[in-house]
Formats: sequence, C-alpha cells, structure tokens
Amino acid sequence: QVQLVESGGGLVQPGESLKLSCVASGFIFKLWEMAWYRQFPGKQRELVARISPHETRTYADSVVGRFFVYRHDAASTVYLQMNDLKPEDTAVYYCNREDLWGQGTQVTVSS
Repeated sequence: QVQLVESGGGLVQPGESLKLSCVASGFIFKLWEMAWYRQFPGKQRELVARISPHETRTYADSVVGRFFVYRHDAASTVYLQMNDLKPEDTAVYYCNREDLWGQGTQVTVSS
C-alpha cells in the first residue's frame, strides 16, 4: 500500500524543538523528492521544506535557519527537525510526495 505516515507532533513551548518523522511505504522512496507542508486553520497548505533524491533542500523563508529537512533512504523516512519554535509555527504538518499526502500531525507552540 502506497502511503505516508507522520509522527512526532505535539505541544511545546516557544523556543523548544520537535522532530517530525514520515515513514513511506509502497514505492521506491530513494527516487522521489519529498516535502513537508503545513496548514493553518482556514488557510491553504504551504510548503515548509523539500528535499530531492540528491539531498538538494529548499525552505520557506519563515523557517530558514530554524528547520532542517533530511532523509534516511534505507528506512524510507524523511524528517523535519524544527528548532526555536514560535507560536506562529502552530499548524498541522503534512508529509508529501507529489500527489500523495500523509494524515498530518498537529504541532502546537504555546506558553
């Protein structure tokens, strides 16, 4: 079954860190660009970070220097390390491969 399963969301205080994981199955992971998106209430999903099969990375301006995307092809997993989290990072985070989406994981940053 072709699917993406995210984990790692939760409630943290401003300035803290979280690491999101996305485990892929049903396709040859190492051949695909992978991405993380997020969605604020009432808004469309927006790109947070992407990583190519050759590990070229792209980030949204709002997360540059705080978030880091990386992949472990042998485990068919892509990660999003989020540091120095801010309340405005509060959103549902989704793993993505082209037209395939995970179920999303909630990240809440609040004191």
